[in-house]
Amino acid sequence: MSSNTFSHSLFSQITSPISNHRPKPTSLCSFNPYPLRPISRSPVLSTQSKTSFITNCSSPASDNSSKDETPIELRFPAFPTVIDINQIREILPHRFPFLLVDRVIEYNPGVSAVAIKNVTINDNFFPGHFPERPIMPGVLMVEAMAQVGGLVMLQPEVGGSRDNFFFAGIDKVRFRKPVIAGDTLVMRMTLIKLQKRFGIAKMEGKAYVGGEVVCEGEFLMAMGNSE
Repeated sequence: MSSNTFSHSLFSQITSPISNHRPKPTSLCSFNPYPLRPISRSPVLSTQSKTSFITNCSSPASDNSSKDETPIELRFPAFPTVIDINQIREILPHRFPFLLVDRVIEYNPGVSAVAIKNVTINDNFFPGHFPERPIMPGVLMVEAMAQVGGLVMLQPEVGGSRDNFFFAGIDKVRFRKPVIAGDTLVMRMTLIKLQKRFGIAKMEGKAYVGGEVVCEGEFLMAMGNSE
């Protein structure tokens, strides 16, 4: 073989095969150091892989949002009405501005009652207590609780008289937290001791806002008769 023929053959081997099989440049995102190979998967494996992928991709935020799809205005039920304001006015002698019970939500005649007072900025005591920080006066919380006690005692089952029923005394009263405009005061009054001979009833009272005690104490009620 002549030297020219050998040189031409060597040049062809160097240029043609390598240039025809040179890989095209790829970006870093599409680069895969492991070549793809056909893999046979059963339908069950494919379904499981797809399900696992969807589960792993779901974020905790999406799970919480699905649980809280109900609007906030629809999540909290209203207080029940056992005795409405018109029936309260038939039992208690108090009138504006001293009727401090809006609704009775639980009632056991002669035993206990739970009632609510909706505290609003339109209450007549807020302009003076206090102009810059509206707080319900403690004495009015005690008065409201005493009125709930009156709803317990002023019933035919107990024998209390509306005309001669008085708030006789308080003891161990504590104010735990301030009550402000916008709060709902929930008051529970429970009869502890009743002495019909002397016309004295001792009651335990607790007032709550949002499930926390804001006021508590012991109350004495004087029950006369209509004679």
